[in-house]
Amino acid sequence: MSGAALGIEIVVVFFLALFLLHRYGDFKKQHKMVLFGTLLAWYLCFLIVFILPLDVSTTIYKQCKIDNEEHSTYSAVTVHSNQSTRNDSTTPAGLRKECYKPWSYIPDGIMPIFWRVVYWTSQCLTWLLLPFMQSYARSGGFSITGKIKTALIENAIYYGTYLLIFGSLLIYVAVHPNLIGHLDWYQLQTIGITAANTWGLFLLVLLLGYGLVEIPRSYWNASRRGHLLMKTYFKAAKLMTEKADAEESLEDAMEEVRKVSECIKYNHPLRKNIDTILKKCPTEYQEKMGRNMDDYEDFDEKQNVYPSEKSLVKLHKQVIYAVQRHNRTRVQWQILLETAFHLEDVAKNETSGTHQFVRSCTPQEPEGFISRYLYTPTVEWYWECLLRQWCYRILAVMLTLFSVAVVWSECTFFSTQPVLSLFAVFIQLAEKTYNYLYIEMACFLTIFFLCTCVYSTVFRIRVFNYYYLASHHQTDAYSLQFSGMLFCRLTPPLCLNFLGLIHMDSAISHQNREQTAYTSIMGSMRVLSFIADGFYIYYPMLIVLLCIATYFSLGTRCLNLLGFQQFVGDNDMTSDLIDEGKELIRREKRKRQRVEDGENRRREWKERYGNQREDYTRNRNVQSSEMRETNYSDTNNSNRQAMKYTRSNNRPERDRIELLQEAEPMDFNAETFADDPLDAEAGRHPAVGRYLSMSRSRIFDDV
Repeated sequence: MSGAALGIEIVVVFFLALFLLHRYGDFKKQHKMVLFGTLLAWYLCFLIVFILPLDVSTTIYKQCKIDNEEHSTYSAVTVHSNQSTRNDSTTPAGLRKECYKPWSYIPDGIMPIFWRVVYWTSQCLTWLLLPFMQSYARSGGFSITGKIKTALIENAIYYGTYLLIFGSLLIYVAVHPNLIGHLDWYQLQTIGITAANTWGLFLLVLLLGYGLVEIPRSYWNASRRGHLLMKTYFKAAKLMTEKADAEESLEDAMEEVRKVSECIKYNHPLRKNIDTILKKCPTEYQEKMGRNMDDYEDFDEKQNVYPSEKSLVKLHKQVIYAVQRHNRTRVQWQILLETAFHLEDVAKNETSGTHQFVRSCTPQEPEGFISRYLYTPTVEWYWECLLRQWCYRILAVMLTLFSVAVVWSECTFFSTQPVLSLFAVFIQLAEKTYNYLYIEMACFLTIFFLCTCVYSTVFRIRVFNYYYLASHHQTDAYSLQFSGMLFCRLTPPLCLNFLGLIHMDSAISHQNREQTAYTSIMGSMRVLSFIADGFYIYYPMLIVLLCIATYFSLGTRCLNLLGFQQFVGDNDMTSDLIDEGKELIRREKRKRQRVEDGENRRREWKERYGNQREDYTRNRNVQSSEMRETNYSDTNNSNRQAMKYTRSNNRPERDRIELLQEAEPMDFNAETFADDPLDAEAGRHPAVGRYLSMSRSRIFDDV
């Protein structure tokens, strides 16, 4: 199994990242570079989370071998020096312990190269490529040079912040020559890694302090359906306001595009820029503007004031932002509607005596194999109405205990004698019994919980609501790039903080232990003593204050006082928004039910009368063809007889026929004539009228 576990996890993690990208992104509509950048960022971050437990177990095995070598060396020295019997009886030979190789052991030399490639690739993505790609995609420029220039200007603040932190640390090292003798490439590399980790740890603690409290509380509130339904109504009222603003902004942008499109004609030099803007507009607006264009009118025939290229760039960026905001609010509104309908159905089905879950609206997604055969209405009723709330409560209690353990360990992980960090205690107990599977599972679950608390916080906080992750291919390209950029910035310092919690980072624990390959790539933080001995140790203690503030909802109450509407139970504004959201959900449900009723009626009508109508139409066509053939043969016979009798000097009969041909039909009524056959009843009379009015021949032509 040497290195096999590493190879298997590399392949499995790739398909996991690909599956998640397929679930949240859209392979058909989104740009391939956006998808590739997001996939690579997610893949590298998932690799760190999945491979780091293997690095920990391999390091524990190496530490055991080092301890045995030291014990063997010390025993040989004591025997050779002929010490006393007391010393001989206490030789460490009896302390020698057998080392068991872990099932996921990774040979020497592989992990340092692996971590170096993963770390530096992710850092290049998060600090250089992804922000540049995000700004490039949102730029309003029409040329590649213009977009690159705009992207560099917009990302100057990010690059400037990173260079400022790196420069400050470099100056600090330069003015303190007693710290190191001279600067080399390895030390410069360590300073750069320290700067990136410092920025990440600063944001990490802020997000973690919120998530450690809010995630367990969210699961506990999810078990209270009345509270969750009221909060959903509140969100609906707020999101409807934002959705209306987005639609209004889109209408204003489309009106500006229409004016500019009518002003700049087909042969104007800036017309290609207008076509680029039109491609970014929604399809219905493109069709509407296309019908109103007149390409036969030259641009220089009228003395119009034409917009400049700079104003078109600004309009292009405005259109991109308006379309993105409109799509975001539309997707979020649909997701919120499905959630509200489901919660209302659960509330109605709780009192059902049939134990069958009945939905008020048909779900938008088609039923799969699991929903059709395994997740039946009976199973769904027992899960939604009985078991789910108790499972959520148990999960909330477990997550609360996990959060308490994380907070305690963040405040005490610097203490090695005695060991106060709970995670370090658990790992050291498993280390004594060489339970590598437990060590790897404990490391993975802890890192996964920390990542969940941090990443979910970003998409929960209202200030970050500009980005979202929506399943079923509903996430836009900018949110995908933002998530990849954020994951790459926060995952390395989060894993380094986890290694400090379990006392596997010697720069923080100050223990003479074997370092993990991940820590060796990060470099020795002792180059910057105030970072290793100060910021990395005492700054995470701030998490206690953040958890207390989150528990009492101090941030929510402050935002509510400042005018930002937040869900506060004892507030009149909250009650008004709940009532407004409830009415909005009721209106949307009636609208959807009317649509479903109409579709059901059409389906029933087609099933009941569709076959009869097809048979009637088929028989009528057959009869019509037979009548046409019969009339055609009769007409030919009549014509032959008429020609025969005409040749025989029957002049009065021929004159009578000509008079009848010139006569107007007496049964024609101009009022019953219809241009569209569908507008007349049964579609028969308009066809006759149209035939009579447009043909030069008359009704007695076949005589």
